[in-house]
Amino acid sequence: MDQAQAQAATHPQASLYVGDLATEVTEAMLFEKFSVAGPVLSIRVCRDMITRRSLGYAYVNFQQKADAERSLETMNFDTMKGRPMRLMWSQRDPSLRRSGLGNVFIKNLDRSIDNKAMYDTFSAFGNILSCKVAQEGDGSSKGYGFVHFETEEAAKNAITKVNGMLLNEKKVFVGRFVPRSEREKEVGEKVQKFTNVFVKNFGEDVSDKKLEEVFSKFGIINSYKLVKSRDITGEEEGEEGAEKSKGFGFVSFQDSDSAAKAVEEMNGAEVFGRTLFVGRAQKKAERQQELRRKFEQLKQERQSKFVGTNLYVKNLDDTVDDEVLRREFAAYGAVTSARVMTDGDKSKGFGFVCFATPQEATKAVTEMNGRIIVTKPLYVALAQRKEERKAHLASQYIQRMAGLRVQGMQQVPAMQQMGLGGYLLPAAMPQHQQRFLPQLRAQPRWPQQVQPRMAMPLGMGGMVGMVGPQGPARAMAPVMARPGQIPGMAPMGVPMGARPTYKYTPSASNSGQAETQQGVVVAGQEPLTATRLAKAPPQEQKQMLGERLFPLIQRQHASLAGKITGMLLEIDNAELLHMLESPAALQGKVEEAVTVLQAHHQA
Repeated sequence: MDQAQAQAATHPQASLYVGDLATEVTEAMLFEKFSVAGPVLSIRVCRDMITRRSLGYAYVNFQQKADAERSLETMNFDTMKGRPMRLMWSQRDPSLRRSGLGNVFIKNLDRSIDNKAMYDTFSAFGNILSCKVAQEGDGSSKGYGFVHFETEEAAKNAITKVNGMLLNEKKVFVGRFVPRSEREKEVGEKVQKFTNVFVKNFGEDVSDKKLEEVFSKFGIINSYKLVKSRDITGEEEGEEGAEKSKGFGFVSFQDSDSAAKAVEEMNGAEVFGRTLFVGRAQKKAERQQELRRKFEQLKQERQSKFVGTNLYVKNLDDTVDDEVLRREFAAYGAVTSARVMTDGDKSKGFGFVCFATPQEATKAVTEMNGRIIVTKPLYVALAQRKEERKAHLASQYIQRMAGLRVQGMQQVPAMQQMGLGGYLLPAAMPQHQQRFLPQLRAQPRWPQQVQPRMAMPLGMGGMVGMVGPQGPARAMAPVMARPGQIPGMAPMGVPMGARPTYKYTPSASNSGQAETQQGVVVAGQEPLTATRLAKAPPQEQKQMLGERLFPLIQRQHASLAGKITGMLLEIDNAELLHMLESPAALQGKVEEAVTVLQAHHQA
């Protein structure tokens, strides 16, 4: 009781941590258990956020600290659902746990030592915050554990007194706990300086004494261990009382020079009629990391060997197999391998072809990409590593998202200026259609008295149409709203069915001013002349021409007006002015554009 009271003095909160719980234990079971000690304020079993399955620990909050002390003293390691509970004061500040001060590591524990036995052994050296023996999935001991003392002095005292002692006839090691980060930093030093040696492949009939005799000539041995079947399974095999060797073990030397000498001389040596393997003993995590590093190195070497020679082929017909694939590509060089990827017996529609030289692979890509094999055109390209392909796709995605953000930022001012008479570019309109449309303006170009009503998107080809009493009219160029006008409503004084009209004007001259040439007159706009066009900045000239061409082309081909206008705007400005003056010339160019579009669509 004195130890619990001493811990309570440093833990003013009446809250206990309850660990090592079975997954079936609920809050109701814990309340029934701990309410015997005193009034309980709350109980919370920590659970997985998604599956709601218990994580194996809980917190119990008492009204009085004395009740929490009583529970810690009398209920620690009590069994619930077949598993002993592990109680400790709830430590809200994680800095003490992370610092490692007072934390002790114990190994070479007998399998019969559990949490309670280790707690009873080490509680004589000071107040214990946490005590735990590492366990397998079935609850059996792993042979090592941890004791966290409240003070560093208590931990040092335990290390001095217990290290090297016999617990249940086994000599235990007790030392300062080293965090994982520090252990990883020491791995490089251990590779150069080690004392523990791993030995395997010496047979099942070799005893501990023989193992010691073979390695004792290299130096003083601190400990040696021959791994047997009972150590692994916990059950004897064969005859009653017999222990069967697993054919491997460990030898720990007093100094690193002896261990290094043993590895150098005994690795690959013939002993007991077998070829031994002797090397530095590694922990499981370190061994897995080393194997993973070697695998990655071999993988990179293999991939670098085939850089520029391995081709990726997709869109394969279901009837194409390895032989057909090899035969089709054999004309371009020496094919070292050809394989169609399958799911069972069914083709996945893609495969790989590897050539002897990059030149042959390059030639195959040039000739075979797009070629029809059986019934499908192939896609052929240089094969990429998975990491490279992911990086390439990620780069494309970032560029696409950046473009969308820029487009969205450009459209926000347009939406804000709707009430100021600005133009609205439809988001779905292709880029080649947008380039001849009016730029966003703060002031309208249409006279207020003839300003058309706002257009509504029809969703076809990115164009905009007029909505009237009789339904959607033909697609038109984007129009704008007057200041204060509600989008979709006609301005005051303009009938809902009214639309701007377009016509060719005859030639006229004015001796005092620049000659007015033929052009298209849009209601409310000045006629477009060569002089006026020349005075405009270069970036606005195509826009001015597009504003005149679009309505004329729309009369003939409403659904293709945007695409045709974009195609014609690639022509020189002088010829475009001629087409505006000559309906026949415009008609001829429009028909040529329609023919090209139809041929492209059919292809």
